Amino acid sequence: MVFLRLVIAASCAFACGTGYAQSSDVPLTPRDAPAKSLPVPTDVSPEMQRLIAAPLRTDWDAQWKTGEEARKAADAAAAKAIPNLAAMRERLHVTVKPQVIDGVRVFVVTPDTIAPEHRDKLLVHVHGGCYVLSPGEAATSEAIIMAGLGHFKVISVDYRMPPEAYFPGALDDAMKVYQAALKMTAPKNVGVFGTSAGGALTLEMMLEAKAMGLPMPGAISSGTPMSDVTKVGDSFYTNEKVDNVLVSRDGFCDAAVKIYAHGHDLRDPLLSPVYGDMHGFPPAILTTGTRDLLLSNTVRVHRKLRQAGVEAELEVFEGQSHAQYGSNDRVPETKEAFGEITAFFDKHLGH
Repeated sequence: MVFLRLVIAASCAFACGTGYAQSSDVPLTPRDAPAKSLPVPTDVSPEMQRLIAAPLRTDWDAQWKTGEEARKAADAAAAKAIPNLAAMRERLHVTVKPQVIDGVRVFVVTPDTIAPEHRDKLLVHVHGGCYVLSPGEAATSEAIIMAGLGHFKVISVDYRMPPEAYFPGALDDAMKVYQAALKMTAPKNVGVFGTSAGGALTLEMMLEAKAMGLPMPGAISSGTPMSDVTKVGDSFYTNEKVDNVLVSRDGFCDAAVKIYAHGHDLRDPLLSPVYGDMHGFPPAILTTGTRDLLLSNTVRVHRKLRQAGVEAELEVFEGQSHAQYGSNDRVPETKEAFGEITAFFDKHLGH
């Protein structure tokens, strides 16, 4: 035992002393990294390999200045996305119906077969898109995948976006639907999920529910959340132009957030929820990838939840850029990711 302690002490002395400088006066200088060529991982599915190998998105450096400019781009992208949703709904055997709940537009996504253990469960979905993209039906793809693969009924919130509404319009709409969901079923049977801006909104909703004295849901899923829109985080630098979806911390998504914030302090926890108090949050599952520009945002939320004593799982997929695990229901990694989320909800909802 004494020998073991000596070995540990010696190892620590090397790692903490002679191996790495620990002096408080060492300057905190940035580290220059040489240019590298990143091969496509060989241990992911061929379908995911093609997503990873795709070039950077062509409009990554769009710098919209107004809500009207952002909406024009959003409408153009939605027009291309919507025609593909019919085939996805058919493959996954779900129906999607538009409704209005307490003045908020929603889409109710219902699988042909709801699992017996899910018949008293209800999921609320908040979509991504940097707070300005994926209007209307275009925002339902993630809800369709969750309903189809998980066999849950899902209410997808079509929250107002610029120029129709600015901060905190998206959160206000999501909270109205959440409060309505609490009237439809017991809070312990409600799950909330979303990706990117939707992942951030999921966290913001929990902060707002606490402030309003509302019951927490049974569990949440926050996929690669935009949890710090001030652009703090290591992977904003290490994964810049490695992530082929968001591409850059100074790209289109940063411009979009500034439009949505409309001059509001970006460090407000209702815009950057990593700065909020997460004590009392429900169990959470977080999903990201090794090439994700928001990998650090996701990791930091996981740490914040664990430090608050919240049960939290962190799922990191090899080689994936931002939210690629949810980009296509025919990709094996998508089935795996949503299988993990389903299992997490099954573990916690109703308990």
